[in-house]
Amino acid sequence: MQHAEIPIESPITRRSRIFPKKPSGKFHRARLIVAFFLFSGFFLIPFIKINGHPFLLMNFVERKFIILGQIFWPQDTHLLIFLLLIFFVFVILFTVVFGRVWCGWACPQTLFMEMIFRKIEYLIEGNAGQQRKLSEQKWTNEKFFKRTIKHLLFVLISLTVSFVVLSYVVGIEKTILWLSMKAAMPSFALLFVFAFALIFYFVFSVLREYACTVVCPYGRLQGVLVNKDSIVVAYDRFRGEPRGKIDKKSPTNHGDCVDCSLCVQVCPTGIDIRNGTQMECVHCTACIDACDEVMAKIGKPKGLIRLDSIQGLLGRKRFQLNARMIAYSFVLMLLMSGFFYLILSRTDTETTLVRAIGQLYQELPNGNISNLYSIQVINKTFTPITVQFRIKNHSGQITRPDKIDISGQSIAQDVLLIEIPSGDIRQMKTPLQIEIIQNGRVIETVSTNFLAPVSKL
Repeated sequence: MQHAEIPIESPITRRSRIFPKKPSGKFHRARLIVAFFLFSGFFLIPFIKINGHPFLLMNFVERKFIILGQIFWPQDTHLLIFLLLIFFVFVILFTVVFGRVWCGWACPQTLFMEMIFRKIEYLIEGNAGQQRKLSEQKWTNEKFFKRTIKHLLFVLISLTVSFVVLSYVVGIEKTILWLSMKAAMPSFALLFVFAFALIFYFVFSVLREYACTVVCPYGRLQGVLVNKDSIVVAYDRFRGEPRGKIDKKSPTNHGDCVDCSLCVQVCPTGIDIRNGTQMECVHCTACIDACDEVMAKIGKPKGLIRLDSIQGLLGRKRFQLNARMIAYSFVLMLLMSGFFYLILSRTDTETTLVRAIGQLYQELPNGNISNLYSIQVINKTFTPITVQFRIKNHSGQITRPDKIDISGQSIAQDVLLIEIPSGDIRQMKTPLQIEIIQNGRVIETVSTNFLAPVSKL
């Protein structure tokens, strides 16, 4: 028996394009203000300096990171891990309390989509109805012109954002130098710019809301994190149901919802908030503005759709601290305490002392035993330093080097030679502590072992 072939389509190819109605209202104005400051920060931070050093630099190529003007090296990876953990726990705690407010108000995907790319579409193609009509009509000169202008702007924005991101990696000085063509742009930087721009353009011209509803796992986590005490965008069913149109000729006995569907028309992910809290809801509050506008026109109180908790909708206490919130807050405080301790105890240098390859010990003519080590010192600061070495817990001496000069943001390597009189050695493997000294002050201590022949014990 033969089976008919079933065509396989991806969600992107079979989906219906969403044309949300242009939002307006107090929440949208507030989001515009928040977006302005966030975009200003994103584009201006590469130009901000602290003591002549970048405010933020994530140089993965040279494995050098600068945060708030402080340089971090691969040896400080644990600090970056702590910082990421703090960020994720904070987002989780914020979600438990306020739902997906992050998605609607601060997530780069939503900000660029709703505040830049969608605004361009409204400007060039018109409101939702005009966009839908343009999409459904055959290709005409008008359609070709509008689509060409729109996508050229999309590409220009994608390239601009890509160069800004590049400035976070290599620094704004190099980026400007390459853009002004005063220096040749390396192949890796060129590849990065075009690859990032291509992905960015694809996300905002093709993937769009599917980046939130399909790709991003945060929406699915909402079902686990949000509870009855969380503040979410919610429809008051007790007040709104049953729905019904306004009939001026006869009195109505239905709820406040007039079933105008404006809350659905303005939703950027195309959901009906009246069906309850859903994974696709990004808490953009566009439905609240649309509903409040209708309520004001028909003389009903605003807030049929509002930011509230399930407890608040039931007429109980709107916000109540629960065990989950307390637990996440405790974990967040622990992580922050650990992070600040590591920051305060962080040294300006990072020294690695290992035994030289193929070398155990050497018996010298003067009766001393010598061991050879490879030493590497990282200068985490921006200024040159000079360091010396001293044995802390033994009578031996370091015969070389006398000192090491290290430039700012660099690594110095040398060979360390330690000699100990054979009469002072009591075991085959003697623990040693080596002090690293700068300007007469001990800035770091490293440990190693000193080997000696059994015959000398």
